[in-house]
Amino acid sequence: MDKNVFKEKIAEKLKAQPSVTEVHNAVGETVMDMYSQQWLNSREKHLSGRRAAYLSMEFLVGRAVQNNLLCLGIYDEVAEVLKNDFGFDIASFEEIEDAALGNGGLGRLAACFLDSAATLDLPLDGYGIRYKYGLFKQSIVDGFQREEADDWSRNGDPWSARCDKDAVLVEFSGQTVRAVPYDMPIFGCKTDNIGTLRLWQAEPIKEFDFDTFNRQNYLEASKEKIFAEDISRVLYPNDDTDEGKKLRLKQQYFFSCASLTDIIRKHKARFGTLENLSDYISVQLNDTHPVISIPELIRQLVDGEGYSFEKALETAKKVFNYTNHTVMQEALEKWSCRLVEELLPRIYEIIIMINESLISELYTKDVQKDKIAALKIIKGDLIHMADMAVYASSHVNGVAEIHTQILKDTVLSDWYSIYPERFLNETNGITQRRWLGLCNRELAALITELLGTDGWLTDLDMLKELERFADDASVLRRFIRIKQGKKAELADFIKAHDGIEVNPDTVFDIQIKRLHEYKRQLLNAFSILWLYYGIKDGSITDLTPTTFVFGAKSAPGYRRAKAIIKFINEVGRIVSSDPDTADLLKVVFVQNYNVSYAEKLVAAADISEQISTAGTEASGTGNMKLMLNGAVTLGTYDGANIEIVQEAGEENNYIFGARVEDLEKIVPDYDSRSLFAGNDKIRRVVSALIDGTVSDGGSGDFRELYTSLLDGASWHKPDHYFLLGDLESYVKAKLRCCKDYNADRLAFARKQWLNMCNAGKFSSDRTIADYAENIWGIK
Repeated sequence: MDKNVFKEKIAEKLKAQPSVTEVHNAVGETVMDMYSQQWLNSREKHLSGRRAAYLSMEFLVGRAVQNNLLCLGIYDEVAEVLKNDFGFDIASFEEIEDAALGNGGLGRLAACFLDSAATLDLPLDGYGIRYKYGLFKQSIVDGFQREEADDWSRNGDPWSARCDKDAVLVEFSGQTVRAVPYDMPIFGCKTDNIGTLRLWQAEPIKEFDFDTFNRQNYLEASKEKIFAEDISRVLYPNDDTDEGKKLRLKQQYFFSCASLTDIIRKHKARFGTLENLSDYISVQLNDTHPVISIPELIRQLVDGEGYSFEKALETAKKVFNYTNHTVMQEALEKWSCRLVEELLPRIYEIIIMINESLISELYTKDVQKDKIAALKIIKGDLIHMADMAVYASSHVNGVAEIHTQILKDTVLSDWYSIYPERFLNETNGITQRRWLGLCNRELAALITELLGTDGWLTDLDMLKELERFADDASVLRRFIRIKQGKKAELADFIKAHDGIEVNPDTVFDIQIKRLHEYKRQLLNAFSILWLYYGIKDGSITDLTPTTFVFGAKSAPGYRRAKAIIKFINEVGRIVSSDPDTADLLKVVFVQNYNVSYAEKLVAAADISEQISTAGTEASGTGNMKLMLNGAVTLGTYDGANIEIVQEAGEENNYIFGARVEDLEKIVPDYDSRSLFAGNDKIRRVVSALIDGTVSDGGSGDFRELYTSLLDGASWHKPDHYFLLGDLESYVKAKLRCCKDYNADRLAFARKQWLNMCNAGKFSSDRTIADYAENIWGIK
């Protein structure tokens, strides 16, 4: 980068005493301008050969500015120019909002994948939705989650370029909207390649009906604008009513239709034909949300290009690939036939034809009738999107070795028995640029110093070489000082952001992930209450002072998850207000957990809580981020935890609880009430939900949690995520972990260091290289 040119361009855009937002926007606009030709060149290269498109309902990109500067290799130069010539500290960019375009691991994974593809010079581009308000901004009020709109782009969005010329029309029954693309550059690290994330914004054909307004029907005059913009207004709108479900289906079809139209348009413009479409494009469906793309592509080929249905279906099978992210039946989307037919009648017709084609194909393979009935895409009055994805795709992949095996053995076992060649595993990964190079610059500098190169930024396997320092006390002490510094930074941030005092000299035990029952934040809260009671009755006497940090958002309509948030905060109130435990136990539930908050949390963590019920977490990526920054895993044998301990050694982590094979034997006869009745400590902890120890504000939500654990509900058995069954094993592992930390800090640091050294497998660079070779066929 020419610093003088950069300085001149920035100076042109800034007034005297600019705000942080004005400096940020000036930097963004300047970088976008300076690299615009390079971006254009990359787009051309991507279109000139075989390429891949990644369709995802969410892309949790976070704050772009620092990551972009880091990947471009100009972070320090820009910081120097801003400091020396404008008196501006680049750290002030911490005030800039995250782009709230995702919810959790699904969206963050998608963002990491684009980052890795750009760095590996792979022609992969992303397609999604440009949400006006994203998920929501969370606050904690009296222990309860509160939501408000997160207008993330209200101060401008210099990292996006609107492209009106590429707008397309999307038609629903009774409504047509414009899909207008906004493009974000994805800068590769140490390369000229720049990927593109194209996000669609829904806009009306007609903004305003003047005649209707003149007739003084004011709301009706703007109705078309409101209904159109609703489509891209909020990520995952509440869908507990028919209108909510309809809006979600609209969102999925909206971006799928727009993205495929864009792909086809560009392909025809270059080649003049679609006969070779599958030779040049591979489309990855990230979970079931974009699976509506399958009948949509067939519709465009049949209705727009004159293809026969059979030919269009064969093309779709060659173009699409499907990533499954869950073993939960409730998360494998199923749409009401009535709803799809009402909103997308032509798409419904095509889905029926796909279903009929599947049935015919299964008959030719002599599949038994009962299995055919189980595999049909339309079962009863529901369309099973995962079944359509498996049938009409070239490849189906899970996201961790155990997850893929579970898909083969249970969730998709019938499909695997018929099409085994389609199934493969691609263990998830994270980008080390953001999740170490950016968020932990002090540790990154130590790594670069010890290796003599920063080549690990593009080859994370190099960290393995640092194992030779695992017994070097001077290196481990430097690592401890860095970790302590990041803990102090986090403590300061929590104080400023959440108004809570945290002691950085305590163990930092951190659980950060989407709030869901199977992720078992409630189990963590129970364990803290167990420790509290143990200190009070004298059965626990040597606990290392520990700060338990939670970061999570609950879906607005998820009653139990919101009750768990309140319970965690109630436990925090109890342990902090008791002088016997105030210096030993601290519980912090941070507000508005997002990517930027995660960057601070992963760098400061001593212990990584990964405690989902064995067999429920597909992979997890938070576990990888925490491992990479030198945290030990306290977790179950689930998801990518298994591969983490395979890489770093079970002796350097803390594994507890029933494994999948154990649960297969235990669950049929499991009786949580028997366990509750026979174990005083479990009974005391669980009874806190109803005995007046904690308060749910009169909502009755804690009693409902209690009942779900002991009596179940209409849709599940008692304690279906095995909290009570794993609780004692979990507490023992937690106590052992804290004891090891306190007994020998260097020995514990050695465990942390070895986790970091063995994180190479979990780079998304490795994951994406595998996708490119084994699924997409791109170079």
